[in-house]
Amino acid sequence: MTAHIIDGNALSAQLRADVSARAALLTERGFKPGLAVLLVGDDPASAVYVRNKVKACQDHGLHSVLERHPATLSEASLLARVQALNADPAIHGILVQLPLPAHIDTQRIIEAIAPHKDVDGFHVASAGALMTGLPGFWPCTPHGCMKMLESIGYELRGKHAVVIGRSNIVGKPMALMLLQAHATVTICHSATPNLAHHTRQADVIVCAVGRRGLLLADMVKPGSVVIDVGMNRDQAGKLCGDVDFEGVRLVAGYITPVPGGVGPMTITMLLINTLEAAQASAAAEGQA
Repeated sequence: MTAHIIDGNALSAQLRADVSARAALLTERGFKPGLAVLLVGDDPASAVYVRNKVKACQDHGLHSVLERHPATLSEASLLARVQALNADPAIHGILVQLPLPAHIDTQRIIEAIAPHKDVDGFHVASAGALMTGLPGFWPCTPHGCMKMLESIGYELRGKHAVVIGRSNIVGKPMALMLLQAHATVTICHSATPNLAHHTRQADVIVCAVGRRGLLLADMVKPGSVVIDVGMNRDQAGKLCGDVDFEGVRLVAGYITPVPGGVGPMTITMLLINTLEAAQASAAAEGQA
C-alpha cells in the first residue's frame, strides 16, 4: 500500500481562489481587507515567512502593510505600534512575526493585539474561544490541518488522534480542534515514554515537534492519516518534516508531504482569518 498524498498546494489554490472572489466583493464596497505584519530584527527565516505572507495578500486582493523594525526596538515602541494598528480602520488583521528579540515579552505583545484583529489566533481570548467552542480565530497551522482532513472527507468522530507536540501555536490548539470534531485525542511530547505505543493505536497522527525522523514506519498503524507539521533540513540541506516520508508513505493511508503540505495551508488560513475579520468589521458598519 502506498499512501494518498494530501496536496497542500492544490487545496490552498482552491481556497485562495475563494478568498480572491470574496475580497473583490468587499473591495467593491469600499472595504478592502487589510493585514499589517510587524517584523522585528533580521532573522532570515522570519524574513522569508513575512515575504510570503505579504505576497499572498497582494496576490489575492488584500491590502498589506509590512513594518520592518531593528532588533533594538524597545518593547514600549512595539506596543505603541500595535496600539496604533488596533485603532486603524484600514487594518483588520495584525500579525507580529515570531520569534521576537529576547528583551521583548512576547506574550505581552500578543495580548496587546485587539482580539478582533488577532488573525494569528494566539491571544488568550482566541484560545479561550477555541477551548469553549465559541466563535473566534483559530491558529492558522492547526486550522489548515483540519481543512486538509476535511478535504479528503475524513470522519473524525470516534477516531483516535495522536498529536505529537504541545506548543500553544500548534499542539494544544490542534488537540482542541480534533476534540471539537469528536475524536478521542492523546497528546504526546518530550516526556512521553514509549511514543510508538501511542502512535501505533492512532487513526490520525499530527506530528509537530520540529525533529527530523521522529515518526518512523514501524510506529504507524496501516491505513492511518499522517499530517506532518515539522519543518527541518536533512543532511543535504533539503527541506523535510518530522516524518520519515519515504518509509511512512508505504504504511499510511494518507500523508502530507514537506514541502507542499501543511506549509501553504498556514498562509491560506491567515488570508481567510483576515478576510473574515474584514467581513465582521464591514458588517458592524452595515456595509456587508
